[in-house]
Amino acid sequence: MPQSLAQVYLQLIFSTKDRRPLLSDPGLRHEMHAYMAAILKDRDCPALLINGPVDHVHILCRLSKAEAIGKLIGETKRLTSLWIKRREPDLAEFNWQSGYGAFSVSASNVKAVQKYIAGQEEHHKKVTFQEELKAFLEKHGVPYDERYLWD
Repeated sequence: MPQSLAQVYLQLIFSTKDRRPLLSDPGLRHEMHAYMAAILKDRDCPALLINGPVDHVHILCRLSKAEAIGKLIGETKRLTSLWIKRREPDLAEFNWQSGYGAFSVSASNVKAVQKYIAGQEEHHKKVTFQEELKAFLEKHGVPYDERYLWD
């Protein structure tokens, strides 16, 4: 085949360091999500939706065939962390957690994942971030050691 073709969707999830509720300003969150979308677009990994509550973010994006997942997330976290610190001097100590969750999404499930991500604030009135992440890990068969899951 003379072409390299791919259509890989991912749901990425990561939290603020120690799950601190530093993203309580809806305007800041909205701007940060737009900034993340620009970062992802520049890396040829367009975001379909980005949303999250005060302590973490969910990203649904299409992965470029030339991009490594860890590098994409690391660079997105690094650049948004720098952006938040410049935009909000009161958040000079803002950091993302060191880890992340990355889950494959089938093309047939993209709309359902978009709906799930869009409803994050309502969802987290009932479920904590920790409960949510453990459920994702179990649903996707990802082995984990809870001693090392949170930072």
